[in-house]
Amino acid sequence: MARILITTDYLRPGDEVDDLLRSRGHETRFASGDLVADLASVEGALVGHDPLTAEMIASADRLRAVVRTGVGFDAIDVEAAARAGITVSNLPGINANAVAEYTMGLLLSSSRRLVESATGVASGDWPRKSGRELRGSTLGLIGYGAAARAVVPLARAFGMSVLCTTGVPVAERGDADVEFVELEELLAAADFVSVHTALTPRTRGLLDAAAFARMKPGAVLVNTARGAIVDEDALAAAVRAGRIAGAVLDVVAEEPLPAESPLRGVPGIVVHSHLAGQTVQARRAAGIEGAHELLDALAGRPHHAVNAHLIEKRDNR
Repeated sequence: MARILITTDYLRPGDEVDDLLRSRGHETRFASGDLVADLASVEGALVGHDPLTAEMIASADRLRAVVRTGVGFDAIDVEAAARAGITVSNLPGINANAVAEYTMGLLLSSSRRLVESATGVASGDWPRKSGRELRGSTLGLIGYGAAARAVVPLARAFGMSVLCTTGVPVAERGDADVEFVELEELLAAADFVSVHTALTPRTRGLLDAAAFARMKPGAVLVNTARGAIVDEDALAAAVRAGRIAGAVLDVVAEEPLPAESPLRGVPGIVVHSHLAGQTVQARRAAGIEGAHELLDALAGRPHHAVNAHLIEKRDNR
């Protein structure tokens, strides 16, 4: 029997995931508010966006497996986990459809000024500014993972052309509906730039002042990936100066959005509360798949361990 910590905020005692783990003979515990203390007494953890630092991992003497109930794992020090022999898994593609639909929702919201209209009506006005249609415009995708690939047929159904910049090998870019280009060309040509890449040292701050200077004055940035990929000071300055038309962000560098964020109070920038992957269907799939991955990881057979190569390297020394 293993003790398992569950920190994902939409998972609850007595739910389907809890019942599954308990039915396999394990003891479940839910977050108490002291993550360090919680981790110290468990062998497995099913986690949401919680940061797991090297110091936290070092103090978790019993921990053997961590599963992130989502795709991004940048909040977890996977190298420190590998040094401790702890596998860290994610769930690739688990919420791709939810993110793709949400991305199209943000494109429509921006192009048709939906937030501006609703806010105006709520304040007693009756806004009548024209929007623009998606048909005939160009969508630039930064990244070509599961979510970006799921966006492509939706964008094409709206009559959009799709460009993509990615580090995915050429042999794996088999989509006739996508034109693969370098980042500079994408930024210059796209009417909408949508971010779908992982946060890595290479992509941190990727969209900076120089990137915004390359974009069309009427272009809109959409980000459903990770906030730190965007230089927020540079974005706010670019929108204020009219170098780009605006941005619709589901993610920001610090969440919740701080009161002193440069993104606040900038006409043309709309910030949502990290909801792209949060649908009933995606949450259920993430909970169940995450539980199965954790069970397999505790048995020494993880399917999606992102640090397996680091653990193997350590063990072969």
